[in-house]
Amino acid sequence: MKHIWAPWRIEYVTRPQVEGCVLCAKATAEDDDAEQVLYRGEHNFVVINAFPYNSGHLMVVPYEHTCDFVGLNPDAVAEMMHIAQGCVRALGRCMHPHGVNIGMNIGKAAGAGIDEHIHLHIVPRWDGDTNFMTTCADTRVVPQALEQSACGLRPIIAEELGVNA
Repeated sequence: MKHIWAPWRIEYVTRPQVEGCVLCAKATAEDDDAEQVLYRGEHNFVVINAFPYNSGHLMVVPYEHTCDFVGLNPDAVAEMMHIAQGCVRALGRCMHPHGVNIGMNIGKAAGAGIDEHIHLHIVPRWDGDTNFMTTCADTRVVPQALEQSACGLRPIIAEELGVNA
């Protein structure tokens, strides 16, 4: 049996389960710091992914609860892309990735973990971030705590998108 020590995750795994859509809960949350909401626009908000692929893994999420990307309000889609651009600039300034993956998994068959509420993933990537742990142990190492990523990115995202933090 393999063990990976990650004591900082206990707060996440022991907190009460959200009833309904976890993204809608974040959309209506009053404590953005606690929910790791980094930015709020008119149609979308930015949140740190609770199950990140890499440190700094962000999601741009429409407030509208929908799984229908094609039917999403065109203003929400335009703002989503504008926010994504600001997030990529912020990641570049704060975390200095060598590249970025941006994409959506629409539907369970496409790999969506939350298929009832669409969201755009923004994943910073570094040369060599797929290492022996991923290759040999089918385990991903995320070296930065979610709160630390959020604290570093929040003011820079606000600055990039023209909002005071």
